[in-house]
Amino acid sequence: MLPPGGRTKAHVHENHESAFYIVSGDEAELWTGEQLEQREVAHVGDYLYVPAGVPHVAVNRSETPVFAVGARTDPHEQESVVLRPELDELVP
Repeated sequence: MLPPGGRTKAHVHENHESAFYIVSGDEAELWTGEQLEQREVAHVGDYLYVPAGVPHVAVNRSETPVFAVGARTDPHEQESVVLRPELDELVP
């Protein structure tokens, strides 16, 4: 769940892929790329994919929570998360 006005910290999963299916909410933004230069907007029924090693940030600018079902290719996915604080300011 991504709360209204919420966002993740810029981060990368070094060793695994991530996939998300949007179940409910207005819309969510997914910023990806080495400088977070790519922006995708997802709505209910959309699928988002993040390859291993790609920096990303998710943002919910709406006034309703966004719920998604997520899957990753590593059962220990939190062990390969690397925060990228230098990228946080690149996403408005």
